[in-house]
Amino acid sequence: MLPFVFLIALLPSLLLPPPAHAQDDSYLAFLIDEASRAELARDPYWHTILHYKKGLFGTRSLVDDAAFFAAENGKHDPAAELEATLRSFFQGPPAEGEKHPVCRFVLRFEWLKEQLAIDESRLPYARCEPFETLMSDIQPEAATLIFPTSHMNSPASMYGHTLLTIESASRSKLLAYAVNYSAFTDETFGPLYIVKGLFGLYPGYFSILPYYAKLQEYSDVNDRDIWEYPLDLSHEEVRRLIMHVYELEEIGSDYFFFSENCSFDLLFLLDAARPGLRLTDECGKWVIPLETIRSIRNSGLVTDVIYRPSKSTKIKHLASLLPGSLRKDALAIADGEREPAELAERPIPLRDKITTLDLAGEYLQYRNAKKEMERDVYRHRFLSTLKTRSDLADPNEARDSIPAPGRPDEGHRSNRLGVGYGEDDDRPFQEIRLRPAYHELLDNESGYKSGSEIVFFDFALRYYFRSEEFELESIDVIDIVSIAPRDDFFQHTSWKIGTGFLRRTAASGKEHIVYGLNPGFGYAWENRLMGIWYLMFETDFHVGGALDHSYSAGAGGSIGMLRNVTDRWKLHALVRDVYHGLGDDDNLFSASVGQSVATGANTNLSLTVSQTEARDVSRLETTVRINAFF
Repeated sequence: MLPFVFLIALLPSLLLPPPAHAQDDSYLAFLIDEASRAELARDPYWHTILHYKKGLFGTRSLVDDAAFFAAENGKHDPAAELEATLRSFFQGPPAEGEKHPVCRFVLRFEWLKEQLAIDESRLPYARCEPFETLMSDIQPEAATLIFPTSHMNSPASMYGHTLLTIESASRSKLLAYAVNYSAFTDETFGPLYIVKGLFGLYPGYFSILPYYAKLQEYSDVNDRDIWEYPLDLSHEEVRRLIMHVYELEEIGSDYFFFSENCSFDLLFLLDAARPGLRLTDECGKWVIPLETIRSIRNSGLVTDVIYRPSKSTKIKHLASLLPGSLRKDALAIADGEREPAELAERPIPLRDKITTLDLAGEYLQYRNAKKEMERDVYRHRFLSTLKTRSDLADPNEARDSIPAPGRPDEGHRSNRLGVGYGEDDDRPFQEIRLRPAYHELLDNESGYKSGSEIVFFDFALRYYFRSEEFELESIDVIDIVSIAPRDDFFQHTSWKIGTGFLRRTAASGKEHIVYGLNPGFGYAWENRLMGIWYLMFETDFHVGGALDHSYSAGAGGSIGMLRNVTDRWKLHALVRDVYHGLGDDDNLFSASVGQSVATGANTNLSLTVSQTEARDVSRLETTVRINAFF
C-alpha cells in the first residue's frame, strides 16, 4: 500500500514540465553543440566581428577592452568567446545602468540567431530595445566614406582622416550622422603626439553623432578640403554596420598611428556590414588613410566621388581671380576699413565687384569660424556685404566652379622603392632606398597637399664599386616639412622637423653615422615665376661616438625654391648653412638641386646634384634614381 501512496503523491510532479532553468540548460547545450558542429568559431565572419587577427603568438583580437568579451580569455580564444557569448544570452535581467548581452553583443546575437536558428521565445530577452530606438531615430538608408584632407599644422591631421556618414532617405548632410574612430587625446604638441601614437599610448573609441556636430569638432575644418565617396551598401548592410558600432560603444582599443588607426578600424565596420568583404585582410603593417580609400574603391563599394572645397580653398580661388588692388579692397571690407557700398559705386567691371564682395564674405565667415572677431562685429559686416552683393546681382547666381585638384585615391601609392646610380666625387656607387611612408617634396603632388612632406623610416643603402663595400647612407626616422605660403589673407608659419641617422664628416676627415635632430620654422611665399620659395631658421643637434665631444649642436638657416615646371616635372633647389659651435666646432654647408619627372602614376625618375662642405672637405655628389610606388 505504501508504494502506491508514494506513487500517487509523486504523480503530479511527473506530469508537470521540468523547471524553466532546466529547459534553458538543455537548449543552451543544444545550441553550443550545434555551433561546435558547424565550426562557427572558425567562421571568417565571427573573426571579423570580434576583430581577430593572426599574429606572431597566435590568434588575438585587436580590441583591448575586456568589456568587449564574454569570456575571460575571449581576446585569444574564438571558441571560448563563442560559447560564453551563447551562455550570456540566457542571463537574467542586467544590473541597473548595464546592458543585457543581447544589447552588448547585438550584431553577434543577430548573426548567431541566423546561423543556429535560435528560438527567441526560449530566451529571457530576444530584442534590444535601445538599439531599435537608435535605428528609429537615425532611419539609415545609405552610407558615405568621408575624407578630410591633411592639415599640416595639426599633428593629428597630417595624414588626413576617414569617417563614415549615415544618411536617411532624405540624403541630407545636415541630418546625417557621423561614425568616427579616433584617438582620445587633447595633445597639441606634434612631436609628442607622434611618439605616443607610434607606441599605442592613446585609447581609441568609436562614436556616432550628428555630422554637423562632428564638423564643428574640427578646429581646422575650414582649412581642409573634403572628399566624399558614396558607398554601395544596402539597407540591411547599413543596419549591420550600425550594429557593430553599437557593440563598440565606449569600448577602447590601443590607437597606433601607423596601424590600428582611424582608417584601419573603420574597415572592420565595412567588413561587418558585408560578410566576405575582408578589407582588413588586405592591409599591411602600415595603414594610411589614402590606402584604405583605394582598397574600398577597388572593392567596388564606391559609386561616386564628390569634392567639397574648404573655406580657405574658396578664398584662395576667389583671390586668384582678382588683381592685387581688389584683393586689398576685400580685406579692407572684412576689416571694417571700407564699406561694401563704396566698392559698388566704383567704375570697375561688375564681375570684379561681385567677386570682390564674394571674397570679403567668405573671408568674414572664415574669421568668424576661427573666432577672430566678435560676433556682433561679424554679423554687421557680413550682412552689409551680403546686401550689397545682392543689390548687384542675384546672390544665388552660380559662381565659377572651383576646379577640383587631383583625387586623393588616384595619387601615387605610399610605399616607395628606389634604385639608383651615383658618384660621390670620384667614387661611383649603386643605391637602394626603401620608404614605407608616405610623400616627399619632389614626389608628384597630384592628390597630395602642395608643399608638404611626410617621410617615415626612409632607409638608404649604398654599394661602392671600387672599395667593394656596402655603406648605410641614412635612415630618416621622421622627416616632416610643411611649406605654407603666406599671402594677403593667410599668414602661415612654415615648419620642419627631422630626426634619424645620417653621415657626418668627423675631424679625421672621414664620414661616420651619427644621430641627428633638426627642427626649424620659417616663412614661405609663392609667385608664378619662382613657384614656392621659403626661408627656414634651424637648429641642429648630432650625437655620435665619432665626434670628438660625442655631440655637436648649432643653428643656422636654409633657403629653398619648389616649383612645378609642368604637371609631371618638379624642381627643388635648396641652400643650407648651419654653424655648430657647441661640442664639435664646425660649419656645415650644403647646396642641392633636385628634380623628378613622373613617368607614370606610380613611377618617377629623379636626379639630384649636391655640394657639401664640412671640415674643409668639399664633396660633389650626383645621383639618378628610378622610383616605384607600391
